[in-house]
Amino acid sequence: MTQVLNRPAPAHGRPPAPRKRFGTKAGRQHHAGPFTYILLGFAALISLFPLYWNLVAASHTGERVVQAPSPLLPGKELFNNLSIAWNQVDMGEALINTTIVAGAVACSTVLFATLAGFAFAKLEFKGRNVLLTIVVATMTVPPQLSVIPLYQLITDFGWVNQLQSVILPSLVAAFGVFFMRQYLLEALPVELIEAARVDGAHSLRIIWHVVFPVARPAMAVLGMLIFVQAWNDFFWPFIALTPDGSPTLQVALAGLGSGNHTINHAIVLTGALIATLPLLVVFAVLGKHIVGGITSGAVKS
Repeated sequence: MTQVLNRPAPAHGRPPAPRKRFGTKAGRQHHAGPFTYILLGFAALISLFPLYWNLVAASHTGERVVQAPSPLLPGKELFNNLSIAWNQVDMGEALINTTIVAGAVACSTVLFATLAGFAFAKLEFKGRNVLLTIVVATMTVPPQLSVIPLYQLITDFGWVNQLQSVILPSLVAAFGVFFMRQYLLEALPVELIEAARVDGAHSLRIIWHVVFPVARPAMAVLGMLIFVQAWNDFFWPFIALTPDGSPTLQVALAGLGSGNHTINHAIVLTGALIATLPLLVVFAVLGKHIVGGITSGAVKS
């Protein structure tokens, strides 16, 4: 009792701060255990196995690839198969054409989807909800329904077997508009736009100096998704282009490995390996920047 009475009173009448009993620190990082690393390593091996087996199949002859059991170790025919696949179709031209198509489609989709997403998210105009509903509803329409009228259209324009027949129908995607609208709805404060208008900024300046910097992480993700989709697109390019004209990679791969009424699966898989390598390079070079952009956009001050 004497110790309690003689205890000095806290300053300004505030109760004493409670003592820390468990020794926890603010911002403490939790480290993953060994089971987590084992699980992630196992998942990585499963994900990389198809790419590894594609490399293995491309390094064997066509007869060995179809034999059971399938080979699991690389062979000695890789460079020979690469030469055959590269020369059997004009793989160099196909790579250039695919890069042009995928790059143009990705850039145009990111630009138009960001502008449309900003309009649907932050601008008030009549019929906004109705138009957004129509845009979202177009994602439920099968692309096969538009093949015949679209082919008639490019025939009338004289675009058959030309790259613009593949680029122009894909300049913008409903998914991209909805994706950017949902992102800007939360990431872009209305007060920021109003402050820019008070400072005298016109619409184009607001888009360039306010909308684009805020939307940069989502634009990077959308651009990567659309680029990969356009790179791997086969259905419409196979209709609009021919392997003998100006084909994309997927159209060129359709003519690989055929001869004497048989298909050399090793050559086909070698072509698939050639078509996959540029995507791996893009992910290796830009993947860190995209993840960094997503992380910086997700942190709020």
